[in-house]
Amino acid sequence: MRLYRKGNMSTSVESRVRPQREIGPTGRPMPKLRDPKPLSTHGPAHIISLCNQKGGVGKTTSTINLGAALVEFGRKVLLVDFDPQGALSVGLGVNPNELEVTVYNALMERSVSADDIMIKTSAGMDLLPSNIDLSAAEVQLVGEVAREQTLKRVLDPVMNDYDFILVDCQPSLGLLTINALTAAHGVIIPLECEYFSLRGVALLIQTIDKVSERLNPQLQLEGILATMYDGRTLHGREVLTRVVQAFGDKVFHTVINRTVRFPETTVAGEPITSFATTSPGAAAYRDLAREVVARCLAV
Repeated sequence: MRLYRKGNMSTSVESRVRPQREIGPTGRPMPKLRDPKPLSTHGPAHIISLCNQKGGVGKTTSTINLGAALVEFGRKVLLVDFDPQGALSVGLGVNPNELEVTVYNALMERSVSADDIMIKTSAGMDLLPSNIDLSAAEVQLVGEVAREQTLKRVLDPVMNDYDFILVDCQPSLGLLTINALTAAHGVIIPLECEYFSLRGVALLIQTIDKVSERLNPQLQLEGILATMYDGRTLHGREVLTRVVQAFGDKVFHTVINRTVRFPETTVAGEPITSFATTSPGAAAYRDLAREVVARCLAV
């Protein structure tokens, strides 16, 4: 190996070459993101709705684990279960069938506030829980004045108490989802790395654009999150490549791989960041949290 000598210092050829950044699953160089800096104060909250009208794409899993990772980085987080199935509540160890008041009551009764229904979870996040009662709101809100603003009205009084509010939407583009988009600053679209998942994204993007144009001018697409990725299959790699080609920098660098750990965390009722803290899945959601914070600071 040749050495270049300057004074008393010897430098190898290899050390003079700038190291290249690692290429991630999306085919782009992975960014070197530091852990978010601690905050001296909290709020006002940045509201993110996790939406996809297709079910089973990882919305609830991503809401729970992104929230838990943000808490690890010193952020105060409120989760909103906005799906009548109550999967988010179940995933945090709450039995929806035993709840006397839920987000439904806060939506439909002026006398019920977010503080009245809030649950403190063992994961360090606060939760506005849901159960099957919420399905009635879709019909009952139709006759209300400013029906699209109902969730925003519920969240406005607690905005200054949190850094992030994450809304887990139901798998549809109905009135509840429109409420979630109207209240939000940004949208994350969890997208399963499977061909049929691609087909509905265009319709969801159109809905986001309409809400931004008519109801919520501050709404932006925060990013598309590839989930359930299996890099061993040609199909998975091809779908991810097509997503990046279509949406470019809107696709998060972080990719969530398919793993049996995620169903196990649902049974345990806790995030993967605490259930399997050193697992690749936990590391991936910490990387996602770093990206989300960096994107919010860039706005």
